[in-house]
Formats: sequence, structure tokens, C-alpha cells
Amino acid sequence: MRKVNIARGDRVVLHDINLQIRSGEHVVILGPNGCGKSSLILAMCCQIYPLVIPGMEVSIYGRSRWDLNELRRHFGVVAANISGNELPGERTAVTTGLDAVIAGFFGASSLWPNLLITDEMRVRAMESLTRLDATHLSTQFVGEMSAGERRRILIARALVHRPRQLLLDEPSNALDLAAQRELRQTMRRLMDEGTGLILVTHHLGDIPPEIDRVILMSAGRIVADGPREELLTEACLSELFNAPIRIGCDEEWLHSW
Repeated sequence: MRKVNIARGDRVVLHDINLQIRSGEHVVILGPNGCGKSSLILAMCCQIYPLVIPGMEVSIYGRSRWDLNELRRHFGVVAANISGNELPGERTAVTTGLDAVIAGFFGASSLWPNLLITDEMRVRAMESLTRLDATHLSTQFVGEMSAGERRRILIARALVHRPRQLLLDEPSNALDLAAQRELRQTMRRLMDEGTGLILVTHHLGDIPPEIDRVILMSAGRIVADGPREELLTEACLSELFNAPIRIGCDEEWLHSW
């Protein structure tokens, strides 16, 4: 991205974004609520578009134009809100975990009669669940799952295309402590397997030790971009969040208060 500005309605929410991320890179985007983190993720996968101004440029895998169905195969995106339309709920209570993952091939919330489901899709959906140690959810109804279980189904849907890059937006929202631990183990396992990860969060405890590049955002701007040892400090985070921040370390994981 070069000279990218994004408007939501009549308000500009991202200002003069200049950013380059390598395929397969592990990156965290950190900042307070409302700083533009989620809008940046949406811009990365062409769900929202920048204002056209002189010098503006967006290139994804070397291309400036994409068919969105084709682009979806390269990015796996898990949004922050798991109570919205990403997964079927009470209205489609008979949708199983496996069907919800297969529906990810079509960008649909559930399997509808007009969709052509192949044996390969079913195999790859089970492979995706296996990567997350979630095969036990394949026959469980989505409407009966816990928040942590639905999060695992969402990640499995995002992985079903075997994307080059996984984008997680506030992944620990609504998760209890046990589910947060499972999620963090899942992120580490996926990175070990070679999946690129762009993690959006405002929780220091969500950041796996394997992520070594940190992007700090404030008021719709990137205010710092560099190695974790330079930016995940008490001084940097206290300035970013406009509050006194203390950082501790539990084995390899950081935590803050």
C-alpha cells in the first residue's frame, strides 16, 4: 500500500498508509479501539477500497486488480465479531461444523441446495478441521457450540482454501481463558506449518513469540513499524494507549496491566 486513505461513510478512518508485508510473514497490528486496525484488514483483502488520489497504489501479490473470488483463495480472514453473519446460528440450527467449513468455499454461511459440493471439498474441509484438532466438531450443530468452538470453525473455514496468508482480527474476543489458550496454541501451530499470519489485536497476551514484526496504529495512522523488541516496550505502549502500561513475561508470552 502506498498513500492509501480509507473513508467509511463520510469520515476518513485511515490516513496516508504506506505498508509492505511479505507473503508468509508473521505480523501483529496493535493499537487502541477505533484506531483503524479492522479497516486496514478490510482494505488488505479488498472488502473496502481506498480514496483515489494522486500517488495512491495498492498491489496484492504483484497485481493491482483481482477477481474477488480468486483473491479469496489467497487470504483466509477471520473477523472480530463471531455473533454476526460469519456463521449460521439459531436460524440454521441444523448446520454442522463440517457443513459450515465446506460453505467457506462459497463464502456462504451454510450449505444451500443450489451449491455443488465435491468430494474434494469434503476432504479438504476435514483436513482443515484436523489442522485445528477440531474433527470432533464436524457433526456438532453450530448453534450448540461455545464461542471458542465457533472460533475454531471460523478459522477452519478461513483455511479451507489453503490460503497463503491468514488474517485474524481480534481473535480472542468473547473467549474464556481456556479458549484463549487453545487459540494461541493454534496460531503457533499454523505458523510452524508455514502459514503467514497477520494478527490484529489490542491484547499483548495474544501475540505469539514467533511474531517478530510489530505495527503500531493510532488515530487511523501507522505510527511505528519495526521489531518486537523495540516496540513492545512499556514506554512505547504507554504512549500508544495514553496510559501507564506495565509489561510482564510468562515463559515466552508477554502480558500487560
